Parts: sequence; structure tokens; C-alpha cells
Amino acid sequence: MGGRSYSMTLYNTSVMLMLRTQWGRQHCMWPARMVTRRHGQRDTAQILLLRGAKYLPDKNGITPLDLCVQGGYGETCEILIQYHPRLFQTIIQMTQNEDLRENMLRQVLEHLSQQSESQYLKILTSLAEVATTNGHKLLSLSSNYDAQMKSLLRIVRIFCHVFRIGPSSPSNGIDMGYNGNKTPRSQVFKVRKVYDVVMKIDVKEMNLTKHAFINQKPHTQDPLELLWHSLDEWLVLIATELMKNKKDSTDITSILLKQKGQDQDGTSIPPFQPPGPGSYENLSTGTRESKPDAPGGKQEASADCQDVISMTANRLSAVIQAFYMCCSCQMPPGMTSPRFIEFVCKHDEVLKCFVNRNPKIIFDHFHFLLECPELMSRFMHIIKAQPFKDRCEWFYEHLHSGQPDSDMVHRPVNESDILLVHRDSIFRSSCEVVSKANCAKLKQGIAVRFHGEEGMGQGVVREWFDILSNEIVNPDYALFTQSADGTTFQPNSNSYVNPDHLNYFRFAGQILGLALNHRQLVNIYFTRSFYKHILGIPVNYQDVASIDPEYAKNLQWILDNDISDLGLELTFSVETDVFGAMEEVPLKPGGESILVTQNNKAEYVQLVTELRMTRAIQPQINAFLQGFHMFIPPSLIQLFDEFELELLLSGMPEIDVNDWIKNTEYTSGYEREDPVIQWFWEVVEDITPEERVLLLQFVTGSSRVPHGGFANIMGGSGLQNFTIAAVPYTPNLLPTSSTCINMLKLPEYPSKEILKDRLLVALHCGSYGYTMA
Repeated sequence: MGGRSYSMTLYNTSVMLMLRTQWGRQHCMWPARMVTRRHGQRDTAQILLLRGAKYLPDKNGITPLDLCVQGGYGETCEILIQYHPRLFQTIIQMTQNEDLRENMLRQVLEHLSQQSESQYLKILTSLAEVATTNGHKLLSLSSNYDAQMKSLLRIVRIFCHVFRIGPSSPSNGIDMGYNGNKTPRSQVFKVRKVYDVVMKIDVKEMNLTKHAFINQKPHTQDPLELLWHSLDEWLVLIATELMKNKKDSTDITSILLKQKGQDQDGTSIPPFQPPGPGSYENLSTGTRESKPDAPGGKQEASADCQDVISMTANRLSAVIQAFYMCCSCQMPPGMTSPRFIEFVCKHDEVLKCFVNRNPKIIFDHFHFLLECPELMSRFMHIIKAQPFKDRCEWFYEHLHSGQPDSDMVHRPVNESDILLVHRDSIFRSSCEVVSKANCAKLKQGIAVRFHGEEGMGQGVVREWFDILSNEIVNPDYALFTQSADGTTFQPNSNSYVNPDHLNYFRFAGQILGLALNHRQLVNIYFTRSFYKHILGIPVNYQDVASIDPEYAKNLQWILDNDISDLGLELTFSVETDVFGAMEEVPLKPGGESILVTQNNKAEYVQLVTELRMTRAIQPQINAFLQGFHMFIPPSLIQLFDEFELELLLSGMPEIDVNDWIKNTEYTSGYEREDPVIQWFWEVVEDITPEERVLLLQFVTGSSRVPHGGFANIMGGSGLQNFTIAAVPYTPNLLPTSSTCINMLKLPEYPSKEILKDRLLVALHCGSYGYTMA
């Protein structure tokens, strides 16, 4: 055997032996020896290459570069590239290999990018070009959607990671891809010549993409802009078709039918890109049939079976996600790219059309909604219309994204991470240990041990949450007061009698946030207004009934009646308890001299409500939310309404429908034997337990039945049975309710089907005060 081949064999063996040795070492040795092993492997490789070792795969086809990338050995990869420059592009192409661990690739590219500014720019430019090619493949009907989508997003994630760790990270809020910031990193989006990028994509694609460069200067063209340009054109074209309000988008479908016959090979896929007006005939078409999808992929329906939006929405949405990721990596944390906001506003109608036709797109690709309140508000009505279960899954998926998989029972627990609490002073000792604990570790898992006891595990954690939920509302701490019905709790406006009350409110928020984070139910129920405070939803006068039913009835009377000639002499100020003394408090500046009239009475009622329900307990609310948001981001919790939040925190109560029927009264013309009433109770039997709870909440304001059953439901003036009142029917009329008197105002629907449809719309849309769908 020749010396050169022999040396290479030694090198291959050396790399493999070192990798095997590394993984075989005891865990405790890793931190101390990691750097030494990395340098030793690099030095060994350099010596062997200096002696003329050949770069050859082993008998299984595995190359030294494969081994180094699999182990994340950037230093050794650097040496290999020095001797074999072609391996640089091999590493770039590896970003498309799903069998390689993404974090190892990131580690290698991170090391390589730190060697020089030119190397850093070269890596980013190459990744941008590969992403562009993959994006155009995704926008081709002949490509496998699942595989191509995953490949594009994987490459873009790696691109963004390398971009962020560059020598001049963005910190000034400037969107470099948007306004032409001339920092060195802005050069990563540039190409030397137009045709360099076109040739990288492929000769077959040149005719389809070169028109994107018309009127563009070669030295300022971003390779990714080819993809964004294609995306923009498709969305504009779809918007045009939507405006025409045609059932059959003939022009677009003809393009898709042509492209469906395109060939799919490893390097060349004609981009799924709309040509300019009048040039459809220039679209190149292949002659071979498209290959079937790879195993495990989803074969999409042919163009003649679905309309254009159904065929393109998922593909375009994945590219939109990639576009958002690229825009975001150029911005400081917490800031949304102005370019992306402008993009969403421009294509608002098309994106909403995508979501309405396939709401799952929200959960799959429109992650940007969670990070940008301005954008979330545009889609919130669509998001909240999705099934509660789907939103729960989305909530926990994003709540735990970026965290390592963990289980609080099976994962190793360091002694320092255990929450050691005293059972006889559980509230105070828990407050102390939680305030000192590492927030990130608490998100991953909780381990609790009671002082002097050996038990640990899920059972102990559940007991801890159960006891604490009772202690939080313990009157000895003066944090919460009972509502009028005695079953829910509201922050105590006089909690200042406890000098530590704000620290305790913060702790209460932490406990409820932790419980929600770890799907632990708490044995506590709050007023509807307090759930609204957690969600950032404004309160209304109906919420006053939970703390003062008589006062709520007075506010309702003011709204329902003409007060012009009654001589009430109300002003925009009220007398209220301020630190134990009654004081006149203005509802707005100069309120003492502003009379309440028929024209401004609605404003008066709202301001009184805010004073009683919000301003009086604002410090307590702020402290609670400070603790709650340590574990639950505001952007995620707003996916739910106040009723759903109660279900998330406290679980699903059991409802006895027979007891409900037995203790229901009928008025305004209804009787138990009427067909509408018979249909109503049949619908109640048919709907899900969750929807029964929503119905109970809709009418009574509470999701729970008091002890003793429906016979003990409280109203504004004491015991008040569930009541169903008749309302004349008009098309599309929804049921409404008066929670102060537990009354459901049920229109006289002509059929059971219409009754069920209208009732469910009212329940899921929270139609308080609404009369039309």
C-alpha cells in the first residue's frame, strides 16, 4: 500500500476513533477535556494532510468531513477546507440534509464564520443562494411540499443564526435589508454579478427568474430578493383574481397545470412564479412526467381538483414564514421589521383569505402573529374563531418552543433546584423559595419537597399547587375578597392592610403562571373581570355585578332609561373608599363639574365601571401580572377569552343536565313543552362538555354550579333560577343574555338546526350585547 493512501486511512481511523472515544467518555469528563480534544483532532488532521493524506471516504461512503460535521468540529472542518477548498460548498449543501443535526451544522458554520470577515460574508451569501433555490423549488407544484418546506425553513434558520452571530450584530433598530444600511453585514445580501446568481439557480430557471433583475443594479441585488419578488408577484396576482370575484381562476390554473408536468430532479425545478401580463406562453414546460413524492410526503391534489388558493396557500405561507425569519434576524430582539409589517399590510386581504380557507396555516406558518401585536390585532377575530383545542395546542407548542424536552419526574434534579417548603407555613416559605429560584429552570420543570418529608414527584407537585391555590385566597392575607355569589374571588382594594401585599400578589401571579405552564389545575376561581385584567380585555358594566349586583342594576337602569328630566344631578365623580376614608374621586379631569346627561351617560357608566373594577385595584393587578408574565407571555395568553382562561387554569366542571332542566324557569311566552324549548335541551345534550360550560358562563357569568346544584344559583338579588325568555325571531338573530338575572333570551327559531347554529355562534363569539351575526 502506498504511503499516501496509508496516511489517509490513518486519518480516517483517527477521526472515527476520536469521535468514538468522545462519546464513550464519562459525562463528568466532557467540560474539562472538550477544548483539548477539539484542538487535538484539528492538529492530527493538519499533520496528516501535511504528509499528503488523500481525502477518501471509508467503505461505507462516509468522509472525514461527514464525521466532523456530525460532531460539530468546526476547527477540523476549517483545516479540511484549507487543503480542499471545494469542501466549503459541500458543507453549504449539507444544510439541506435532514439526517444531519441542525445544531451541529450551526456549530461548524459559526466557527468558520468567525475566521474572517470575507469568510463570514461568503457563508451568508452561499446560504442565501441555496435558500433562494429551495424557495423556488417549494413554489413549484411538482416538488414535494413537506420535504421542500422543511428544507427551506431549515436553511433559513441556519442562515439567520449565522447572521446574528456576525461581527456587527444589529442593535440600533435599523432593518438593514429594508433601508440600505451600509454596515458590512448588509453586503451578505449582495451578489457580484446578476448572472452569477442566475447560474447558481440553474440554466433551466434562468428564463423564469432573470426578469426579476430588470431595472435592478447588479451590485445592489439581494439573491433572496428573487424569492421575495416571486412571493410578492403571486400574492398580487391572487389579490387581482379575488377582486374579480371569479369562481374559476382560469389563467392561474393553466399555469399550474403546465407546471404540474414539470420534471423534478436534484438541482433544477422551474420556479413557481407568475410571469408578467401577456407572457403566459413564455413559461417553459418539461416533457417528462413528475416523479411521485418521496416516502412519507403528502401528494397534493392535482390542479384541476382544487382552486388556485387551495393549491398555493401552504407553499406561499411557508415562504412568508421564511421571509419573516430573514426580516427578523436583521432586527434587535423584540422589534418587528418595518418591511415585514408593510408586507403584511399590503397583502392583508390575501393572507386573511388563506387563513379563512385553511385556519391551520396560522398554527403552521404565521408565527409572526405572536411576536407582533400590531399584526396579531388584524387576525385576532380569525384566530379566536378557531377551535379551543387547536388554540390550546398552539399555545403550549409556542410556550415551550426553544426549551429542552423535560419531565419533572424523570429528568435528573439537582438538589439546589428543589423547592424545599415548610408545610406549616406553606404560603410564606413558598413565596420565599420561588422568588429566589431560577425562572428558566422553573419553566422546564418543578421539583417540590416538604421539609422533613422524603416524598417527591408529580403527586407532591399537584398537592403543592392545590394547597397554594387555597392559601392565595385565605382571608388572613387579605389579598382577595369573595364575589357576591360567594364562589369567585376578586383582588381586595384594601389589601394594603398587609404590608407585603404587592409581593404576595406578584407571588400569586407566579403560581398561576407556573400552574398554566405545567398544565396543573388550581382550585380557585376568579371573577370574570379579573380574568379580563389578565388578558388585557377592557371591563364593562356587566362585570360590576360580581362585586355589587345592586350597583350593577342601577347602572343598567341608567342605560335603559331616559334620564334627561329625572333630576338625578349626577356628575362625573363618585364617592369611594380611599385608604379607609370616603373621598370624592373624579372619573375624569374636572369631573366634579360635568353633569351626566342622556348623551354622555354611556361614558359615565364605563368610567364608573373602570373605577370600581380597575383603578381601585390597579397596583394589585400590576403586581399580579408582573409575576404571571414571568412564565406566560402576554402575546400567547391573548389567544383566549376570559371564559377559556378559567377553563385552562381551573379545569372543566361537571354539569348535570337533568338538574339543569329541573331548575329552569320560562318566561315571555315560553313553556316547557314548546318545540323551541324541546330543541334547546336536545342541543344542550348534543353539544360537548366544553360548550355546555360556555353556555353556563354565557348566561350566568360563571362556569360552575354552586354546591347544591342549579337550585342554588345566585342572581343579582339573591337566589335566581336559570331562565329562558322568548324573543321574536328574525333571520340571523343570535341569543343574548342578562347575567344579572341568569336569563337566556332565546329567539323563537323555526328549526332545531338553526337554533343550534345560532347558539354555537353566540357561545364561541362571546356575543354580549350583539344581535346580528
